[in-house]
Amino acid sequence: MRTRIPSFAGSWYPADQAGCESMIKEFLASDRFVSSTDREAVAGIVPHAGWFFSGELACSVIAALRGEKDSPQPDVVVLFGMHLPPGDRPRIMPEGAFQTPFGDLDVAEDLCAPLLKEFDFIIESATRFTPDNTIELQLPFIAYFFDHPAVIAIGVPPSQTAIDIGKRVAQLANETGTSIKIIGSTDLTHYGPNYGFTPMGRGRQAFEWVRAENDRKIIEKMLAMDPEGVISQGLSLHNACCPGAAAAAISAAKGWGAQKSEFSGYSSSYEKAPGDSFVGYGGIIMTR
Repeated sequence: MRTRIPSFAGSWYPADQAGCESMIKEFLASDRFVSSTDREAVAGIVPHAGWFFSGELACSVIAALRGEKDSPQPDVVVLFGMHLPPGDRPRIMPEGAFQTPFGDLDVAEDLCAPLLKEFDFIIESATRFTPDNTIELQLPFIAYFFDHPAVIAIGVPPSQTAIDIGKRVAQLANETGTSIKIIGSTDLTHYGPNYGFTPMGRGRQAFEWVRAENDRKIIEKMLAMDPEGVISQGLSLHNACCPGAAAAAISAAKGWGAQKSEFSGYSSSYEKAPGDSFVGYGGIIMTR
């Protein structure tokens, strides 16, 4: 079996094409978040909660990566994610395909091969993998907006390894003449008793602190395209669950020619379900 079956379809997002397409069209009909740019968008940072909570923001960023209908299509979409601790090894599925409601996305095996020789990966397969929402929830958006490109999905820890992998991916794309788009998947502050993080107490004032201060600090590092700063912020201030993924995307984007970043928007699960425990979401677009 070469195709990896989704773990979150039917719960975190619709399991069928019609359901996904309906939600995506609803997302695009909203003008809350930035979903286009005057420059060439080459990379983005997106959230990865269930589509009900953060799908609109993730969709907007990936729509910006797609650009206009006549914009050139990428050969490969590179997706960084996974909830890994700093000392963990990176993970990759170097062959096969990912199933989505819009059809299968093949792995870019030719670009994975040199990465396997240079980094100490834990190898996943279509039948042996860690179910992980950070990567899976972006795949239907990728299949919808792009003309079924190949994909590389890499789980990276929040360490120098993530930055090095991101840089190397861009180098390989340049060396092989492969056009790529890059996505880093991370949510922001996980606040409240459910997450064991309550430095500002509970209630609305806690949410405002997360939105205006804690999450804003790491968003500023992302906008500055500072991968080391993103990792440092995420680990010290607990304001990103996958800072390695964001750092890897920034590193790859800079290697792929990104010179500027734009803020797509901010949201939080608090808006949909106010309570003592909630998660922040941010969207970043990086352009040439």
